[in-house]
This record gives sequence, C-alpha cells and structure tokens, in this order.
Amino acid sequence: MGSLETMRAMVLDGPGRPLREARLPIPGPGPGQTLIRVRACGVCRTDLHLLDGEVALTDPPRVLGHQIVGEVVAGDRPGQGPAGGLVGVPWLGWTCGVCEYCTSGRENLCPRARFTGKDIDGGMAEYTLADARYCFGLPAGLEPIQAAPLLCAGLIGYRALRMCGDAQTLGLYGFGAAAHILAQVAVWQGRRVFAFTRAGDEAAQRFALDLGAVWAGASEDAPPEQLQASILFAPVGDLVPGALRATAPGGTVVCGGIHMSDIPSFPYELLWHERSLRSVANLTRRDGVELLELAPQVPVRSTVTRYELAEAGRALEDLRAGAFTGAAVIVP
Repeated sequence: MGSLETMRAMVLDGPGRPLREARLPIPGPGPGQTLIRVRACGVCRTDLHLLDGEVALTDPPRVLGHQIVGEVVAGDRPGQGPAGGLVGVPWLGWTCGVCEYCTSGRENLCPRARFTGKDIDGGMAEYTLADARYCFGLPAGLEPIQAAPLLCAGLIGYRALRMCGDAQTLGLYGFGAAAHILAQVAVWQGRRVFAFTRAGDEAAQRFALDLGAVWAGASEDAPPEQLQASILFAPVGDLVPGALRATAPGGTVVCGGIHMSDIPSFPYELLWHERSLRSVANLTRRDGVELLELAPQVPVRSTVTRYELAEAGRALEDLRAGAFTGAAVIVP
C-alpha cells in the first residue's frame, strides 16, 4: 500500500466543533499493529460526550469511533478470539501491562490506558490502525453492521450485568443501544427486565416489551415491584435517587456510562439496607471474549439504523435527540 494513498475520514477538530470530512493518509502498521479496512463503526454516546467536551479529547484533530468491525489488510492478526474472518476493535485500545491493575485482571483501570477514538484515531474512516493485542476475531457469520454495537454498547452492558450478580429482577434506565442488547442477554438468562425510558417515549417502551421486558415505563415511574439490581445507561445523575428508591434491600445500582451529570444529594435512607451504588469503567479483553462467545448463543440481534460515513455528524445528533431505536452504525 503506497504512502501516497489516502482515505476518507470524519474528523473532530475540538469540542463543540462539527465533524468534518477529510482525506488522510492511510496509516502503515508498525510492530504489533494491524491495519483494518473498516466495514462498520457503531455510534456511541461517548462519541457525543467527546464532541461536547464532557470527556476530554486527546491531541485533536481526532477520528472518532470505537465500535469498529473490519478486515485485516496488513500487519498482525488479532490477539483475542477466533482467527480468520472479521475483526473488532473496542474502546480499550492499549494498556501498560505492568501496573497493579493490569497485573491483577483489572486492565480497564490502567492509569496509562489509551482509548480508541479518544487517544487513538478510531473507525469513522475507511481504514483504522489498532494494537493487535486489543482486537478481537469475530464469530463466523456475524454481519459487520450487527457486530459493531457489540463492541461497546454490548461490552459495557455485559460488564455492568456481571456487577449485578444473580439479580433476577433487573431495571434498565435508558433503553438505547446498550440496553437493547443487554435485555436480550438478560431475558435469555431467565431474568425479568424492567425498562425505563424518557417520559412519553412510547416507541422505546414498545421496543423494550418486544424484546422481552416484562414492564416498560418512564424513568420517573415506580416499577410494579422492587428491583434486585438496576443499570443506568442514561447519563443523567438525577435518575440515581429514583433507581435506589426502586431497589430492594441488598440490591445494586450500576452507573454504566463514562460520563454522567451530577448526582443530586439524597437521603441516606435510600442507600441504607446494604444497597450498593457503583460505576463501570471501560472493559477488559476478558469481557470481550466472553460476550462474543455468548452473543451467538442467545442469539443477540442488534436493531440498527444505518448511516453513510459523511452522515456521521447527523448520526450523533440523532442519537442526542433519541431519533432512532436500538443502535446507529456508520458504513463507510
């Protein structure tokens, strides 16, 4: 691949700036890297947080996108999952491998970690370069547009679900890309899912019920029974007290996003009776291997709205407005 070859990419120049289409050199892989021709890239709320400056962007301009599916065209093969076929690139793009977190199975907390689409150029482009150790070989037969949402929406949801233990009544606040994948997994596991959406969003509530939820209502509503665990995908701190109020003694509320608006003060009574409030940070490669093995068994089916590469900015604004159900995926 000649050095004069270029690719189309959607670039963020800085917080509050619109994405712009640019032509960039196709990068060449170095030792341990893989060059991937992008077939699909999921759109994540973290991309919106980067756009809005709520999560710090490293060294702009930057190509966003961290739910990447494609084909290896040069360099090393993925370090995780089955060999051959399509590969996936997640949010976690590199860790140091030597700190106390990396050496104790908690690489998601590595203080030197680098993240795809934030510190490393991501997948809103025709090609992307990734550390092969942090790429996943994908199960055979999985379509790119179906696989892309699994690589963050699915993985973060799966990690959050693990923190819920064996809870049989599970609340999901914010029924978007992550929740619609996780609901399928939870129902398959025999859990009872209660879906919380924006007030008046009847389409999202019907969507949740169609996916097997036993109840769907507004985020401010009380569910018909106490929940043993809840996961908040909506980045709205005001929802935390209500989620605790809906949680049974000994239950857990998990905040599943990288950013959330401030949590208001609430009476200690809501936390008492050994309720737990905790967060999820990033993912580990173990999470990825486990979910990608599990997804075909369910089987998980992503509901996807497709956008062309040049429409990436519109996809982000549609995500902000809640203009689609399920996930948005960009196809270069």
